[in-house]
Amino acid sequence: MENHWPLQDAKAHLSELVKKAQKQGPQFISVRGDPAVVVISQNEYKFLTTPLISLIDFFRQSPLVGLNLDLSRDKSPNRDFDL
Repeated sequence: MENHWPLQDAKAHLSELVKKAQKQGPQFISVRGDPAVVVISQNEYKFLTTPLISLIDFFRQSPLVGLNLDLSRDKSPNRDFDL
């Protein structure tokens, strides 16, 4: 049982599974032989979900910075169309 766990074994050995996720990396759980979920440590989760740069910095680094876009809305009445 290296890092792949059938659901029944994962339930029976939850403490061991959590410790392995913290020390050895992701632990994979299968249901009826099919891959179902992955258990990862909180540190790994934070690493995966924390953006490398802020959204503001992302936009500031865009190749479109300084481009003058016309963002005004067309205020003409609705268009006629055939159904």
